[in-house]
Amino acid sequence: MRPFVAPSNAADRSEREQFASDVEYYLSLTPKQLPSRYLYDPLGSALFEAICHLPWYRITRTELDLLSRRAREILAHVEPLSTLVELGPGSGEKLATLVEGRRGNQRLTVHLIDVSASALTLAGRTVGGLDHVDVVPHQAAYEAGLAEAVAYPSRAGRRLTLFLGSNLGNFDPPGADALLRNVRAALCAGDAFLVGTDLVKPERDLLLAYDDPLGVTAAFNRNLLVRINRELDADFDVAAFHHRALWNAGESRVEMHLVAGSPQQVRVGAASLELAFEAGETIWTESSYKYEPAGVVQLLERAGFRAMGQWVDRENGFALTLAEV
Repeated sequence: MRPFVAPSNAADRSEREQFASDVEYYLSLTPKQLPSRYLYDPLGSALFEAICHLPWYRITRTELDLLSRRAREILAHVEPLSTLVELGPGSGEKLATLVEGRRGNQRLTVHLIDVSASALTLAGRTVGGLDHVDVVPHQAAYEAGLAEAVAYPSRAGRRLTLFLGSNLGNFDPPGADALLRNVRAALCAGDAFLVGTDLVKPERDLLLAYDDPLGVTAAFNRNLLVRINRELDADFDVAAFHHRALWNAGESRVEMHLVAGSPQQVRVGAASLELAFEAGETIWTESSYKYEPAGVVQLLERAGFRAMGQWVDRENGFALTLAEV
């Protein structure tokens, strides 16, 4: 086992400048918005891990169960496997579940790609504890990290890239199409791609998953304002903003918003930005698109992949879809 080394934070200054630039741009839109990737600072990542354990949020448990039951069947499609790449590995538990389902003890190189240093550290520890596995972290956006992983010297065998947790659902349809095309372009002939997607469910179940009775998802959402205050010299009154989740059936997505409970003035020093909020005005922080199984196959084929197999948990509404270049 190769020791896992946490990624360097040498680019902190440029990351802060990019954060400030994005906050300035997106909060100037109508309606006001913030990119969901900024939800995942160390506290945000910890809160999301807590969300994954809530009884109302079934995505993680259902996907883990599918991976556990179907790992050998999935991996049989991509033999001989030498390299695994995961975009947004979270805790690394799902990747570890898949790896543990392999036949034999072939050595694997595992590339972990995430913008969150804390997520990479956690996933690296989880996966790095497995036998015959070498872990390579990439603190980067998906496309940049994937390019680094593909360029990394590799053993003979096939490469399988994972995009789990229904992370694809955080992209609007044009963005999802663009991401899948970029992933397809980065991969080589014979490479495979496994995507996990949450499916359309009754509205009540969807809203409970994104507005839980314990308020963990609300804390996750409001922590974005805490982060802006801390990192960008802002003065949001966090207590004056409330979490709201809604199901947009026409767009097949759950939306998360922060709602101003009263009028207020906000300054974001690092972005040279001053904002006025009216009572009831919102900041749109995340979208989570939900799919039908056939629609996932169509998405992949439109991006240039060929579908190889699909495993669906219809009771809990989740699908794993495998495709190849």
